[in-house]
Amino acid sequence: MELQLDDDHLVTRAKAGRLDAFEELVRRHRLTVYRIALRMLGDEGEAEDATQEAFVQAWRGLAGFRSDARFSTWIHRIVTNRCLNLLRSRRTAEPLPGPGTEIAASPARAPERVVEVSWQLHDLKLAINQLTPEQRAPLVLHDLEGHRYDEIAAMLDISVAAVKSRLHRARLGLLDAMRQWR
Repeated sequence: MELQLDDDHLVTRAKAGRLDAFEELVRRHRLTVYRIALRMLGDEGEAEDATQEAFVQAWRGLAGFRSDARFSTWIHRIVTNRCLNLLRSRRTAEPLPGPGTEIAASPARAPERVVEVSWQLHDLKLAINQLTPEQRAPLVLHDLEGHRYDEIAAMLDISVAAVKSRLHRARLGLLDAMRQWR
């Protein structure tokens, strides 16, 4: 039976040049990192690129990683910053996938309800896409990924109060954008 090392031990080994240790960290965290990127960017290809670039940046910066934070918090911060930079560089907001892309109709659902929910999700995605990058990041990290305020503050290098304020403004923006569905 092989002993499974925690992230701290893997980071220590990776810092010592053990590529297999870093590969295990990538394996453990790649899906969460990708999910954050996808939710922030709304595009699978860009999310894959941002995920790969985040892990490359983590590998290159591993020597400077201070173990006072968890590796997961650090890599989430890297991918979030990468996504924020990409979002800021966009000239116009790109639309997210259209209606029907994530909802599979089940026989138990009324077809008109499936269509309505599909359009609601479409409008919600568009509304999230219209948020500023500074509002979108805390929304994705807190409401979609479940991070605590203090973790988000560390990832974004802002205060907890700023996280709460940005999250509040993001939610107000979404409420306003989704007013037609109430």
